[in-house]
Amino acid sequence: MSFVVGLTGGIGSGKSAAADEFARLGATVVDTDVIARELTAAGGAAMPEVERLFGSEIVGADGAMDRAKVRARVFADPAARKALEALLHPMIRDESRRRIASAKGAYVVHVVPLLIESADYRMRVDRVLVVDCPEALQIARVRARSELSEAEVRSILASQASRAERLAAADDVIDNSSSLEALRKQVTALHQRYVEYSNAERT
Repeated sequence: MSFVVGLTGGIGSGKSAAADEFARLGATVVDTDVIARELTAAGGAAMPEVERLFGSEIVGADGAMDRAKVRARVFADPAARKALEALLHPMIRDESRRRIASAKGAYVVHVVPLLIESADYRMRVDRVLVVDCPEALQIARVRARSELSEAEVRSILASQASRAERLAAADDVIDNSSSLEALRKQVTALHQRYVEYSNAERT
């Protein structure tokens, strides 16, 4: 069994930047958001059922799920959100489990945005790593990379665990309130520690 670090953080906190750095250092990254995009890409395993649930209007010209249209639908309609989660979450969990089982890296970084909210995912990880930054910075980052309004970003934040709840659940924290170089230094230090933990678990 691999040593598994659960990496989480609110939207715009910098989870992907941290995960990329862990991967560069030799960890196997299993990212639930990446799996979700694969499932809802053109020809993805979830697309026939997604189209049946939401209609052909949510299928983009490229054959993939139109994420903006579906996001607008599920935030306006809690029943639609539950239906989408009931479809995708079991598929994501199963694929995550397969990828962790076949991991070849020194250890696994399992990126789960809603890790704190999910007892099932928390049971799968050996440590919880939270990427943290002030809420105002999260909002600014998301708005800079997307067309979401501040109200839409705040709505997403409200649907996630609070910053205090994530920090209370954390075994380790990366402060991503400054530069990419500062983040890299923290990841490098944690990587060395996780390699030690992984080696100790195998002996």
